[in-house]
Amino acid sequence: MPLIRRLPKFGFSNVRFRSKRAEVRLSDLNRFEDGATIDHGQLAAAGLVSKQAEYVKVLANGELTRKLTVKAHGFSAGARAAIEGAGGVCE
Repeated sequence: MPLIRRLPKFGFSNVRFRSKRAEVRLSDLNRFEDGATIDHGQLAAAGLVSKQAEYVKVLANGELTRKLTVKAHGFSAGARAAIEGAGGVCE
């Protein structure tokens, strides 16, 4: 048996250092009522993101039909245009 196969294997694991990100689609935001202010707490209460998520990004998948104020860490260009096009605000 070669020496390389007899020795124990160990190395770098990214588990401790990875960032906890969450992504939300525009179609998921339609469940909130018109004129609501959406933040991380409300997204977690609705079950769209985990409570441990450090970074929330809104993606432009789907269609938004309500006027919402969305507070998130990041927005895709299409999501920002769709939210502002529906009369909402991105913060």
